[in-house]
Amino acid sequence: MTIPDQMQAIEITEPGGPEVLRLARVATPVPQAGEVLIKVAAAGVNGPDLMQRRGNYAPPPGASPLPGLEVSGTIAALGEDTPRLAIGDSVVALVNGGGYAEYVAVPAGQVLPRPEGWSDIEAATLPETFFTLQQTLIERAGLKAGQTVLIHGGAGGIGATAIQLCRVFGASPIVTVSSAEKADYVRTMGATAINYKTEDFVARAREMTEGRGVDIVIDIIGGDYADRNLKACAYGGHVIQLAVRGGAKAEVNLGLLLMNALTISGSTLRPQSAATKARFAEGLRAKVWPAIERGAIVKPRITTFPLADAAGAHRAMEADDHYGKIVLIA
Repeated sequence: MTIPDQMQAIEITEPGGPEVLRLARVATPVPQAGEVLIKVAAAGVNGPDLMQRRGNYAPPPGASPLPGLEVSGTIAALGEDTPRLAIGDSVVALVNGGGYAEYVAVPAGQVLPRPEGWSDIEAATLPETFFTLQQTLIERAGLKAGQTVLIHGGAGGIGATAIQLCRVFGASPIVTVSSAEKADYVRTMGATAINYKTEDFVARAREMTEGRGVDIVIDIIGGDYADRNLKACAYGGHVIQLAVRGGAKAEVNLGLLLMNALTISGSTLRPQSAATKARFAEGLRAKVWPAIERGAIVKPRITTFPLADAAGAHRAMEADDHYGKIVLIA
């Protein structure tokens, strides 16, 4: 495989709206020791990409300044010390930046095989959300059979993945959505829906659990949801804060936290070390990838855009009627 010295990639020209995303020619990365170079077939679009474009989520030291955190494609070159991988392998990867491009260099520990039966476009939807929830829902919150999980934003990428992981681990997912269309979608994924515009999600979650409350809450909203999440929890419940789209500041009843032995945890994935991300990959390889291979994971609704129209992809993701995943085709 001939690798060009330069490639097409999407740059963020300045913090701002989708219009600041521009197609450019940049140097093709060279894989360092412990890295592989992937020829990108497709790249997923995620919430952190939008935050980076707005100037609110700077890349960690040493990471590519280009946007894009998940890709599928083919290994084009190997750095030293990458024994489990070979040129030509079809893979997916969680990348540290630079996914909106024709090629991306990534630590080998963050690479997983493309699942059988999944196209490159479909497989590009897997890494970012599955790594995130391996870190938070599985490792930190200890997802297990018999639990009930309340998932906010259930029709988005994180939400759909959380639904699938609940099904794999034997837990029951309840999700909040904003429309009948999104409710229908999450039901096809295997969840029970609450329309938060017409129903009180605290009351409905307690009703669905016969007054007990939920074991885990996955929240991307923050703001006034913070205290309501605690009220929705069962004794010993765990609230996972993944984003704060509704505001970073909140007032909560610490008495509830104490009396009900609750836990609130927050984390970001991108700044984690390569070794930590490799551990998440191994967790996925052991438990989740076999479930994907045997058809236990429902594929998400996918909307595609060409790489050159990354701006259009971001506009679509920011629209109120967006649900499912958005993928750029390189």
